[in-house]
Amino acid sequence: MKPLAARTDALRQSDIRAVTFEVNRVGGINLGQGICDLATPTPIVEATVEALRDGSQIYTAYNGTQALREAIADKALSFNGIPVEGPESVVVSTGSTGAFLATVLTLFEPGDEVILFEPFYGYHAGILRLHGVRSVAVPLTKGGGRWTFDPDRLADAITDRTKAVLVCTPANPSGKVWSESELAALYAEVERHDLWVLTDEIYEHMVYEGRRHLSPASRDGAYPRTITLSGFSKTFNMTGWRLGYAVAPAEVAEKIGLVNDLTTICAPAPLQHGLAAALPLPEAYYTQMLADYTAKRTRMVDALRACGFGADPPEGAYYVLAGLGDRLGTPGFENARAATTTLIETAGVACVPGPSFFADPVDGAGHLRFCYAKEASVLDEACDRLVDAFG
Repeated sequence: MKPLAARTDALRQSDIRAVTFEVNRVGGINLGQGICDLATPTPIVEATVEALRDGSQIYTAYNGTQALREAIADKALSFNGIPVEGPESVVVSTGSTGAFLATVLTLFEPGDEVILFEPFYGYHAGILRLHGVRSVAVPLTKGGGRWTFDPDRLADAITDRTKAVLVCTPANPSGKVWSESELAALYAEVERHDLWVLTDEIYEHMVYEGRRHLSPASRDGAYPRTITLSGFSKTFNMTGWRLGYAVAPAEVAEKIGLVNDLTTICAPAPLQHGLAAALPLPEAYYTQMLADYTAKRTRMVDALRACGFGADPPEGAYYVLAGLGDRLGTPGFENARAATTTLIETAGVACVPGPSFFADPVDGAGHLRFCYAKEASVLDEACDRLVDAFG
């Protein structure tokens, strides 16, 4: 038989999937994958059931239903401050990953380079690699409990093959929330080299301690070169529904939509209709969600510190990227992958090993990512297990 495509040679099951399999095998608690197994808001569920009963089962337009695109465009303008032209600036996709995939196919040729800020979300690097696009990691600097951006490092990483910069804010796995001054410095380099900016903002409603989420595309003059990627999975606890979107200048959104048509035809129709009918949710929903996550963040950080791990409260999202601290190199904690196995086998709690988020696995060898998007009782049990085993 003829060989498989060479692009698949380096494909491996992600660490996130692997730890999920292993913790399920022992009947443990999964703090690895960002599953967010909380209840989907009742208005969204009820509106979706009604859509199913009404027979909303046929294909939608390739870029999404008019009603949902209008709702997203309104939100992009009012919440994010992005100067969208209207629903023609929105493409509804099968999750934000689908939006990222369609955007990659729209913007990049094999051999192009895209800059990622490290630690980065591994699926971004994987999708770029699958399509022959080289990801270039620019390390963020950890100090004083937060991750900071050095514009000189970005300038040094730009070559004549660089076509875009990818910004995650709030970031997975670090929880970094980009500041106004950092975005200003980033766009100075971007404009100097005429680059695109892709943003992943799916954790935009999870920003702590009075910080404010800033959408890069809302900056003066930024919108024409910025594609905003987001979705509903994290905010509304619906990761399995696979509904995301891209927001871009209308002529760019049209191309992203046409690629979306070829890759998936459209996002799930009944779910689009149901979500559009339920939006927007009351402001009280977002206030309570943030309060709940703030409490869970504290619970997670306190437990990890009690175990001797280095854990700083994230600025945003719902992950703690912890350091192994003095445990690094001790039996069972020789590196992050060994530590992940030890936590699963000893405490029945899964996390994700740090090398998943770094270009050089050595740089992530002392880190573990924990997700606290769990019911409070489940998170409490996981934290108690960790402290009982390692505290």
